[in-house]
Order: sequence, then C-alpha cells, then structure tokens
Amino acid sequence: MQVSGLREQQLQADFCVVGGGMAGLCAAVAAARRGAKTILIHERPVLGGNASSEIRMHICGAHGSHNRETGILEEIALENMHRNPHRNYSIWDSVLYQFAAFQPGLHLVLNCSVNGVSMEGSRIASVRGWQLSTQSWVNVKAKVFADCSGDSILAPLTGAEFRWGREAASEFGEDIEPPVADKKTMGLSCLLQAKASPRETSFVAPAWAHVFPKGDPILDLKNEKGHYYRGHALGRETCNFWWIESGGEQDSIDDSEAIRHELQKIVWGVWDHIKNQDDHGCAKIDLDWVGSLPGRRESRRYVGDHILTQNDVRGDSRFPDLVAYGGWSMDDHHPAGFRYPGHPTTFHPAPSPYGIPYRCLYSKNIENLMFAGRNISTTHAALSSCRVMATCALLGQAVGTAAALATASGLTPRQVGQQKIAELKQALMDDDCYLPWNKRAVPALTGGATLQGGAPGLEALRNGHDRTIGSEDNGVSLPLGQPVTYEWKGAQPVSRAAFTFDSDLNREKTTEHKKLRGPLMIDDSPLKTEHPVPVPPTMVKGFLVEVRRPDGAWELAHRIEGNFQRRVRLPLSGEATGLRFTPKATWGEPVAHVFSFDVG
Repeated sequence: MQVSGLREQQLQADFCVVGGGMAGLCAAVAAARRGAKTILIHERPVLGGNASSEIRMHICGAHGSHNRETGILEEIALENMHRNPHRNYSIWDSVLYQFAAFQPGLHLVLNCSVNGVSMEGSRIASVRGWQLSTQSWVNVKAKVFADCSGDSILAPLTGAEFRWGREAASEFGEDIEPPVADKKTMGLSCLLQAKASPRETSFVAPAWAHVFPKGDPILDLKNEKGHYYRGHALGRETCNFWWIESGGEQDSIDDSEAIRHELQKIVWGVWDHIKNQDDHGCAKIDLDWVGSLPGRRESRRYVGDHILTQNDVRGDSRFPDLVAYGGWSMDDHHPAGFRYPGHPTTFHPAPSPYGIPYRCLYSKNIENLMFAGRNISTTHAALSSCRVMATCALLGQAVGTAAALATASGLTPRQVGQQKIAELKQALMDDDCYLPWNKRAVPALTGGATLQGGAPGLEALRNGHDRTIGSEDNGVSLPLGQPVTYEWKGAQPVSRAAFTFDSDLNREKTTEHKKLRGPLMIDDSPLKTEHPVPVPPTMVKGFLVEVRRPDGAWELAHRIEGNFQRRVRLPLSGEATGLRFTPKATWGEPVAHVFSFDVG
C-alpha cells in the first residue's frame, strides 16, 4: 500500500481576503475591480456570513432619510431586486456568488478554513488553510492581507494586537460601559422562519428542547405598552428572532459548540411555546426553517492606529481620513442573552451618520494586515453600532480599495493613509460610496463644458453630491425623452460617460417596499410574505448616449434598455464636441431623477 501526503495548493496574489461575509466580499470585489489580483478565502460553501442562507440575519445600516449605504452593497441589493423580487434565499446566495466567482481578477476559494500563517518579521508572507471539499491544503502568498473573518483568525496566528470584551468606563471615558472591564460580549443567535398554511398545523417538539410554558418569565415578558420584549406572536406582529441569543458570558469562540447546542434547545423550545403554549395567533402558521449555524456578534477586535470609541461616535466624527460611516444606534445586547430577565438590548443614541477613520482598518503592529467588519479597531461600545452588516460592507469596500492602492504603489496600508488618503477617498466616492461631509471631484471635462437642457436645476448633475443630503435634493428631474447636453468649444478626447441614478434610498418606506421593515435585501422576516421587492420605480431603465463628432454629426454611442443599477459607467472613444444623454424609461416613475452625469 502506497501512502502519499495530502495535496498542497500553491496560490499567489496581490491581495488576499480571509472571510467572505459582506465585508470580505465587498473588499475582494473592490480590490479586483481596481486592478489588484485578489484571492478570497471563505470557510463556508456560501457567501454572505450572517446574511447568508445559513444564518439569515437581515442587513442593517444607518438610520435616517437618504442615509442608505451605496457602493458595491447597493449594486448587490439592486441585482437581487432584479433577479429575486420574492426574496428567495437560494437566489440570494447565487447573487453573492455571482459577484465573487465571476469578477475578473478575483479567485474564489470556498470551504477553506485558514489555520496557519508564515511570517517575515512583522509582515505576513502567506496564509495556510484546509479545504474540506478537496481534502487539500491551500497556501496563499500575497502582498497585503485582510482579515474579514469576523473572529479575527489571523490575530492569534500573527501576534497582531487585539481586544476582547467590555472596556471599563474610565479607560476611554465611555459612560455606557461597566465600571470594571470584563471579557463579556454580545452573544450568538440561531434564527427561525415560518410560513402561512392554508390549514391549521400541529407541532411536536423534540424531547430535548427546553420547555417554556404559558407565562414564562423570560419569553412572555411584556413592556408597559403590552408588547413582548421578545416578540413572537407571529400572527399579530412583525418580529425577528435575533433575541434567541446565548454565549455572551462564555467564550464565543472556544465555547462555540456548547453555545450552539444550547441555542438549538432554545429555538425548538421557542417554537413549541409559539405553537402549543397559549394562543399566539399561529394556528395556520408552520415552521419552515431553523438555523443550525449560529450568527456571532462579537469576539476579537483588532487594534489599529486609532480605536473608535463611544465618544468618537457621538462627537465630531469628521475625521480627515474618513472612509466609511455608521449610523445604527449603539445597540448593546446584554451578555446573558436569552436568560436575561429584562429587555434583551439597550439602544444607546448615536448620530446618523458618523464617520469612521481609515486608521481603524489596519493593524498597529502587523504592517501588511488590514481588516473590515465587526473586528475593526473599536471599543465594545462603538462596536455595538458599527458591527451591523451594511456598515461592515462599506468598511470592506474601503479596505479593498486601499489594498489596491497599496499593492499598485508598493506601500503599506499605513503609508496609504499617510500619502494617498485623498486619492483613496475620491476613488471610493467615484465608486458611489457616500462619504459624509466630503465632495466627489467632478472630471475637468464635465466642469468645463456648457450644460444645456430644458429642466431646472441642471447644475446639480455636476455638483459632486450624488444623493439627497438634508434639504438639498442634489438631483434633477428630467422628463422622459428630453435630452441633457454637454458642449465644448473645441473637440475633446472622451473616454467614458458616468451616471448616478435614483435607487430610492428611502425605499423601505415607499411604494412596493412600504410593507417591509428595515433595509431588507432578502426574505428575512420570520413569517414569509408574498410582498415582492422589485427594482425601485425611481430607477432609470432606458436611455440614450450620443456623441457629437468634430464634423458636427451626432452618433449613437449607447442605447441602454433594462438598466437596474444606480451607478452606471459606459466607455466612449475618439473626440467629441458634445455629449447628449436622453432618458427614455424608468421602472415606474413618470420622470427620470438623476443625481450625476459625468464625462471624462
């Protein structure tokens, strides 16, 4: 019998991302689009992390009007609305897979758990992972690495500085923190989903499930308005089972399997309570899905050149190196989770938006290590706000864009912040990432042209602000069929036209989306509904782009039909004395609302 060793895969890239949740996915896609050869390693068979079909937590983000996160995350959301209006989780998984597996310059490695590194001084030379499906080792060399694993797996492997648990209130002057530091965290959750049935259904609980009888002091606890602290009357109220939570008083990594075991006892016991203990209006509601993989909220947090604190969140957060923003409340779950005999979370106020600096996104002591997601450089208090997935996606896009700059110029992540922060910020805004209190640079060819058209307020198309901000609309409403034209005195070389259309950043409050709660992307409610979430009716669907050549003749450059994306770039070539844009159709609105029209 011949014995041979297990296969060793050898891969090399400019940039390696560990972890394929929303932060890691956006980091990898951003870097690859900006020219960095990128490898994305993810330990699960599907992407999305807590937003995937395996866990099914909805993607939350900044509160307030017109504060929805855009960039790659919005591209994903709009792709999902186009392909998946009825919010099927398998289709959602395929949307995430599409963005990674078919992105040029990006190599996807699934079912691979990173468990080793090779160091060269204070730099990571390579990472090593075990791919379960191929029973092989995967070795990846890269110039820059990003840990988007949530649990900061590269921290104990590299010696990178990190924090765990709650800081003492006195350390950073955070009044929402305990007087004495501890290792307690927010817990893990297993979710469930149900579906309506045409007839009454029954449920027999497994013998090992916890029993929560009528009047249970935890499950049936109500506030002064008569609403459950842990909402579960599916037939009468909208709720989410995030509060099936445990493990905050244990080690959320070391004790993860024991925590999962306890969560399974709780989740099946909760459904038994809903169906069999008292009347919860669920006679014709049936169990559809129970999560087996817990979603984790908190574990290791890296230490960067800046630690974001409660006071940063609530103070003047207009950092000079602002590359992302948050806006969720400081939503601090009690460490006792489900067993806490009170409200399971405390919402401490936070402004929306507030800025997050680049210095929170790279390691203080490992020179080529970056990170994005819930493991960035924050205190526990600040984490309770910036951990939500829409914010994490913005952090990922910032890290991926910075990594592309670093690898192209031979700089470390820290040096990018010192030498290229203005370039990084403009790159992010050009890719439709909103940076509060910052203005996107308009191409010189756009700013120097004469702008003509029949609609009022045309200058908003080139003001560098691509969404409504406060009372400023920053867009132009164009009648369908009415053109807008840029003209130059002489012939100019043109290479691209770019547009920012209106995807209705308040869409959960309007039109077909109004029956849904929160910034939903998939069917995340515990009770499945038939309310579709189509492409927003404000979106421009069809339009023409025409070029006037030096001989005065107009030439059709692009006829677009069926567009559903907010940020659209189209290639141009040759010389022109004019460029004309004509909206022809939307997905429902009688006029086309456009935020920007650039030519470069």
